[in-house]
Amino acid sequence: MTKKISKSEHSKMQNPIIQFFKYIFLSLKILGIVAGGHGGTRK
Repeated sequence: MTKKISKSEHSKMQNPIIQFFKYIFLSLKILGIVAGGHGGTRK
């Protein structure tokens, strides 16, 4: 995953706990979109 990182994002990345929760949050969000919106395209 490559995307631009702002200064606030970079400072958050210094904290592994925040990074960990952010990763889980994004994963759940993506899973929710895939399962809910595009359930037929990918299983």
